[in-house]
Amino acid sequence: MFNLAKTAILMAVITALFIIVGGMIGGREGMLMALLIAVGMNFFSYWFSDAMVLKMTNARQVDEHSAPDFYAVVKELADKAGLPMPKVYLIDEDAPNAFATGRNPDNAAVAATTGILKILSRREFRGVMAHELAHIKHRDILISTIAATMAGAISALANFAMFFGGRDADGKPHNPIASILVALLAPLAASLIQMSISRAREFEADRGGAEISADPEALANALGKIHAYASSTPFYAVERHPETAQMMILNPLSGSGLAQLFSTHPPTAERVARLLAMAKQETNPRMG
Repeated sequence: MFNLAKTAILMAVITALFIIVGGMIGGREGMLMALLIAVGMNFFSYWFSDAMVLKMTNARQVDEHSAPDFYAVVKELADKAGLPMPKVYLIDEDAPNAFATGRNPDNAAVAATTGILKILSRREFRGVMAHELAHIKHRDILISTIAATMAGAISALANFAMFFGGRDADGKPHNPIASILVALLAPLAASLIQMSISRAREFEADRGGAEISADPEALANALGKIHAYASSTPFYAVERHPETAQMMILNPLSGSGLAQLFSTHPPTAERVARLLAMAKQETNPRMG
């Protein structure tokens, strides 16, 4: 529940930031123009992102005959989660990773690399697929698209201010220094909020996946293994198309230190600790 509330608060904050920046830079007309630009940029991505990312990662569709174990795990978990059976894809990469995509549960797909199938046990892989199905159940593609739309609108307003300067509701120009500061800082703030929303959704998918699989420890162990292998095993498709990195269960391009502020995923150690705490709580429930 905390991560759901956090996501709602962050969405409200980025919306408020858009309203404030829009009012400062372009007034109502500027806000509308920036929003239309951002919606246009993200509409295509929302409707066709699944096909795009599957093509970028060279994923090939499999079924119960070509990948019986993989397919069976997804089918069992989808039934448990009350979801339609998603399409299932395999990526011929040694790097261990997986992702889910699709604009809604009726148009969804899950994909995994051949590398993840090699290093994980069936139990651990089941935990990973439960995490991906939680993303589908929570409609995280829609949430991330809305966040990207607002962040894109703020960036469009900032670019407008950089070239033309800010104007108030009466059309009078703002202080040029203030306009420059807003133009520089507003997109940075929007990006930080967008990344924070992404991290909150990953925590929520971990929790939701643990509930679907009824095995938090399996996902914790899987994340630990993926993290260990990912640092030494390049994911060539993601390196060619870094925009797909944010969709993976573990971002293979994440940095450390201050770079974590702009990371799409929380630190793996924190995710593992939370999952193990869930497992401990299930093993030792409070006495009534």
